[in-house]
Amino acid sequence: AFGRLDILINNAAINRDAMAAKMTEEQWDAVLAVNLKGTFLCAQAALPGMRERAWGRVVNTSSIGALGNIGQANYAASKAGVLGLTRTLALEYARYGVTVNAVAPGPVMTAMLAGVPDAIKEKIVAQVPVGRIASPDEIASVHVFLASDEAAFITGQVLFVDGGASVGI
Repeated sequence: AFGRLDILINNAAINRDAMAAKMTEEQWDAVLAVNLKGTFLCAQAALPGMRERAWGRVVNTSSIGALGNIGQANYAASKAGVLGLTRTLALEYARYGVTVNAVAPGPVMTAMLAGVPDAIKEKIVAQVPVGRIASPDEIASVHVFLASDEAAFITGQVLFVDGGASVGI
């Protein structure tokens, strides 16, 4: 009904934070189901058509959280999994004219962060060398670039868009 799919942006994510020792299996499963399995299933559905047309772009959304964060074992595992999935799919589909990359944002002013108390937000900002939280548009523009013809020779890469926060990790 909508024609073909040339560009897939995988951007769905949830969190269900808890210390690892107290995390429930349901919390673990919910986050992995949306953040990793959902990314895989969407890519799996889109890639055959892209391969057939010898052109396509998949841009997955990981996170600086893939590097680990207290109380987010499930989130870190899911976003690290997205990195491995991205690199694997890039290797599998590069010869067919399909690029697969990921954007790994740092803190972004989204609904997920909006509910965080101001004192915690201040601590988050203190860990970002540029001294602020990103806007959604700053992250979206990187997704748009990776989906463009200008990024045709970029595949299997992860762009950390985090104000320098990952540099010291």
